[in-house]
Amino acid sequence: MELQLPGIGEWVAAFLTLCAFSFLYKDNILYRFAESVFVGVSFGYYIGLAKINTLEPNLFRPLFGNFGEQWSLIVPFLLGVILYLRYIPKLAWVSNWSLAVYIGYYIGVNLLQRLQGEILPQAKGTMLPLNVGLWPTLCNLVVIIGVVTVLIYFFFSSPHKGVLKPTARIGIYFLMISFGASFGYTVMGRVSLLIGRLTFLVNDWARPLVHGAFGG
Repeated sequence: MELQLPGIGEWVAAFLTLCAFSFLYKDNILYRFAESVFVGVSFGYYIGLAKINTLEPNLFRPLFGNFGEQWSLIVPFLLGVILYLRYIPKLAWVSNWSLAVYIGYYIGVNLLQRLQGEILPQAKGTMLPLNVGLWPTLCNLVVIIGVVTVLIYFFFSSPHKGVLKPTARIGIYFLMISFGASFGYTVMGRVSLLIGRLTFLVNDWARPLVHGAFGG
């Protein structure tokens, strides 16, 4: 199978990848260039997604396309515009109105969602049976002990003295195990990204070049 030489897209991707890898040596201008390109492209991409998937169907079309039926959307539209007054020093304080409305709305709407979607299911998941056999019972007991001791560790209304002190310390051990597992999972994800970039450099960029130069 004849390999095709890398195109302009592969060259740009390989250049930016090597610029990012140059940070392994030390911080340099090539790495900062690749970092700036990544941040800028990502920011622009997500702005486009927000415009297409959120602003247009939920605000612009209902408000300006059929103003008579969706006139109430003028309120969130104006609140969003007011946010940009933060860039005018003399009027920056007005943007606090929009922030106050946004924070209050978010807390009020999401409070019940968080309660029903996270807190109650987690509490229900902790109510485990202890008479289902030796090994399942031990596993359930570990979960129950972990939840209770971690909650005690974050209970700051009383000093951790007496029986609370060793209980809170057990909660710290459970927290460290959880953080370690999360960090390990994150490292695995980053290693997968590294493998993907190395595979691209070898198979999609370097290999066709070598084949074209020496393989005829």
